[in-house]
Amino acid sequence: MSRVGRKPVPIPAGVQVQVEGQRVTVRGPKGELSWEVDPSIEVQVEDGRVVVRRSGDQPRLRALHGLTRALINNMVIGVSQGFEKRLELVGVGYRAQMQGRKLVLSVGYSHPVEIEPPPDVDIRVEGTTQIVVSGIDKQKVGQVAADIRAVRPPEPYKGKGILYVGEVIRRKAGKGARGR
Repeated sequence: MSRVGRKPVPIPAGVQVQVEGQRVTVRGPKGELSWEVDPSIEVQVEDGRVVVRRSGDQPRLRALHGLTRALINNMVIGVSQGFEKRLELVGVGYRAQMQGRKLVLSVGYSHPVEIEPPPDVDIRVEGTTQIVVSGIDKQKVGQVAADIRAVRPPEPYKGKGILYVGEVIRRKAGKGARGR
């Protein structure tokens, strides 16, 4: 049995989980998330916990079991605490700024790059080189952060680019380091 799927999801104070048919709705202080569960997976709320069960033991169902539990757990965490991804710009002259809701990046191209986040994801800039992406939906926060990083991924020779805070870039030796 799936070790992840077997573990019940605790419901913190201030969070409500509602199951109607195959739709799971989670409401909390930060907002509301809803998701349609696969018909072969059963979700129930039992004494302050969400329990996920599957109907069979096929590999597809085992995979869905753990996935469903993990997604419901992310929904509960999202509406109670929220998610956040931090990025930093490394490079001479690289900077970020906000223009209304739009993020404007100057990262060595001939033009500034503008990124408009979806309505339920917030972006803020700390200083000129730190970007914080936050929201209640873990998938959307991660996707927006990945889209920002894709504007100028870090390169292995000088380490310049947009990278996640704490990310380690494996550096390569340049042309001058080859053996003679």
